[in-house]
Amino acid sequence: MAQALLAGTKLRLLFDAGIDNEGNPILKSRTFNNIKKEATVDQLFQAAQAISALCNDSLSRVERTDNSEIIG
Repeated sequence: MAQALLAGTKLRLLFDAGIDNEGNPILKSRTFNNIKKEATVDQLFQAAQAISALCNDSLSRVERTDNSEIIG
């Protein structure tokens, strides 16, 4: 039976940076690598809020990306 081993986690923050000439939102992103694999959703959200407090743009979305290695 195959197994998936969590290899790494990234945290991506998307910020509202205004609106372009066509009325579409402009999003800027910041990605943080080497996030602890054991980090909970609440911990990541708290970290994202703390980081966004230091930025000029407002936080739009928080994403977590997990990479896994599948072994057989």
